[in-house]
Amino acid sequence: MRNIRIFVSALLISAMSLSLLSCSSSKDTSVSESKKDLDSSVREEIHDNAQNNDLLTGELENKKIKWLSDWDINPDGTGKNVPTELAVFQERYGGEIEYYPTTYENRYDDLAQYIQSDEGIDFFYAGNLDAFPKGAIKQMFAPVDDYIDFSQPLWEDIQELNDSFIWDGSHYLVAVEATGDNVAVVYNRKTIAEAGLEDPKDLYDRGEWNWDTFQEMMEKFADPENQHYGMDGWWYEFGLLNTTGVTPVSIEDGKLVNNLGDPAIERAENRLYDLYTKGCLINLADFSWNVQPAFIGEGKTLFYPVGLYEFYTEKKQWTAKYGEDVFVVPMPKDPDADEYYIPTGMNSYMFVSGGQNPEGVAKYLECKRFAMLDDATAELGNQQFREDYGWTDEMLEMKDEMNRLASENPVIDISRGISEDCGKVLDDGMRSAAKGTPWNETYDMINSVIDTFVNEINAAPTSADIN
Repeated sequence: MRNIRIFVSALLISAMSLSLLSCSSSKDTSVSESKKDLDSSVREEIHDNAQNNDLLTGELENKKIKWLSDWDINPDGTGKNVPTELAVFQERYGGEIEYYPTTYENRYDDLAQYIQSDEGIDFFYAGNLDAFPKGAIKQMFAPVDDYIDFSQPLWEDIQELNDSFIWDGSHYLVAVEATGDNVAVVYNRKTIAEAGLEDPKDLYDRGEWNWDTFQEMMEKFADPENQHYGMDGWWYEFGLLNTTGVTPVSIEDGKLVNNLGDPAIERAENRLYDLYTKGCLINLADFSWNVQPAFIGEGKTLFYPVGLYEFYTEKKQWTAKYGEDVFVVPMPKDPDADEYYIPTGMNSYMFVSGGQNPEGVAKYLECKRFAMLDDATAELGNQQFREDYGWTDEMLEMKDEMNRLASENPVIDISRGISEDCGKVLDDGMRSAAKGTPWNETYDMINSVIDTFVNEINAAPTSADIN
């Protein structure tokens, strides 16, 4: 593996740091100060819904669960209120989440220290898709099967997805839902109209929103000399790739599989290279490698693929960046794919080894499921989006539509969950076409490297040199 690490270092000179996602810097434990709270009448309704439904059973002796992350489940400074599922946990079980802040880049180092010190951290976010399977292999996380039965009514409609992440005969990852909000195409309707282009939402409604119409719009709009850019962002490369339905690495029958030779991946990479050669992509080198999301609101950029988390804040925050006329659609369909695939996220979690309250985590995750399945409680969640985040019904309908696409044909990319080195090789390599390197050249550089990572883990997981 030493030669591979040398190769990784050389290959990643220009790689972007994942610290872009960092939201916190302190390692010290703290219980988040309550910034906002639900209206008392809403709390009362949530209480009644949770107490009078057979989906939630039993009681909870230890009511506190410890959460390590770079973001807080509790209300924070973004203006978000108490999430509906947290309110269910509070009202039904008297539950409390104690927040242990970290940074995105230090999550695993801090987790390892807390495990070693027997702090009893209970759960960890798996939705960044870099915790599985490496965290299970390294025994940072514990099996959940003693606490969650995926065949029960609360879980049965998500059992198939959870069963696709079994490692060594056990469930380690708990997917609460497949989500379509991982990467959406953000655009400004005023910019679209002024450019004489058709609203992507209308194209989507007619079944005509695909790679071809996506590219045609960018080719008509892009004029870098006059500050008109087709597309910007960190997420569009993998966003487009995932619409093929094929990920760089997958799990089949409990083994890792390298898919870099799949024709679908070649097709997506060739499309990215074509977008580059035709001037559709912003050259971030001109902006010191900083994305320019505000260009959407300023009418300078046509498309900005990014997660919908950008809109999980007060309206004044997201409109200041993207403008009043902002809207979103799914990533465009691969015209050669058998289904409409989109980048699929997972609202998912891992139970930490040495956690003191796995029963409490299980109850909290059951509350999350309940908040989705109980119609009255789910509507209260939608009302939060309207009142706290300023979403319109049209935005909520599109979010639901994207979740439908993701649930029907989930595309879960676990590339970063193999190891840090493997994830970095793929992250840099799969972006190269959008920066001017033909796919065949990148494939020749990285395919054997990925084979080595995959084969080593498949042969002897517990002794594999992973990081």
